[in-house]
Amino acid sequence: MNIKEYGWDEYFENEFRKSTTDKKSPGLVADRVCCSPMQPGRVIADYGQMLRVITDSGEILVNRPVNNLDMPQIAVGDWVVLVYSEETKTTNIRLVLKRKTKFSRAASGIEIKEQIVAANVDMVFLMQSLNRDFNMRRLERYLIAAWESGAVPVVVLTKADCCDNVAERLASVYTTAPGVEVHAISCITGEGLQEIKRYFQQGKTIALLGSSGVGKSTLVNTLAGKELLKTQKVREDDSRGRHTTTHREILLLLGGGLILDTPGMRALSLWEADTGMEVMFGDVEELVKQCRFHDCKHGNEPGCAVREAIETGKLELERWESWLKLQKELVHLEAKKEGKVRLQEKQWGRQIAKLKKELYKG
Repeated sequence: MNIKEYGWDEYFENEFRKSTTDKKSPGLVADRVCCSPMQPGRVIADYGQMLRVITDSGEILVNRPVNNLDMPQIAVGDWVVLVYSEETKTTNIRLVLKRKTKFSRAASGIEIKEQIVAANVDMVFLMQSLNRDFNMRRLERYLIAAWESGAVPVVVLTKADCCDNVAERLASVYTTAPGVEVHAISCITGEGLQEIKRYFQQGKTIALLGSSGVGKSTLVNTLAGKELLKTQKVREDDSRGRHTTTHREILLLLGGGLILDTPGMRALSLWEADTGMEVMFGDVEELVKQCRFHDCKHGNEPGCAVREAIETGKLELERWESWLKLQKELVHLEAKKEGKVRLQEKQWGRQIAKLKKELYKG
């Protein structure tokens, strides 16, 4: 087994060397830990409390670290430092190496937290099928998150054999995502597959992201030349699929290259979007700055550059409405984040006050 096939390179080698020689590194401060055998590994599958990790010695299952405030949330694709304990005869994760890239979203549910979907990927295939799943507003969200992650986005439109207006939909994507490579493929006819195979190179990781039923698992099986993942048929009544992939996993292709398959996402709530919004909506944000008044509501105010651009056709109304919706969502998210921080600070203040009170009693 050679971890270079799984993306180990000079960057991670340097991070590993720095982390394992610096005793100030979180999780490696104890002398007994620093003196224990350490090796790097990459998380290639997430089963909840158990993680599958690839090392030069092969694959191992390790427990997900718990109650460790110094360690970030571990995701598939992360490179970690493993330490073997002679006392318990187990291998444990002690440190997560600094990431190159991180694709994340706001987790679903009540709790306000980040969910890391993929780490250390070089490229993300943003997948939509050319049936009724095709949705440009959703694609905008994926593109924003992709640019924010630091990875290179590529749009892959699947099921080209099921669409009569492929050229028209390709044109729509090119307009929305200028400068981004776009491919229409069919795993049934083979259309476009040779074009995307060139992206897979040894040590390079490509994450597949998209809704259920867009054909992520089918593409993996097609590229692998065998059935590595189970697939399910799309419902005929609404062209939507059911979840096939139940966990995130990295698969090594025989011809070289890595695929990170992910469960389908019905919705993508942005977590961070500064870079992504600038790339996707830089023209809109520049227009907003050109308004005569800094607090312009873009309604009836004089000197509104946005309204003028819409009226002259320089800015599409649909694109403006999309930017507005995303801005409102991000402002709402930031307010919830700040509220969570204030609540945590309040709780910490109570704990400190309680501790002081107990100390003074003693």
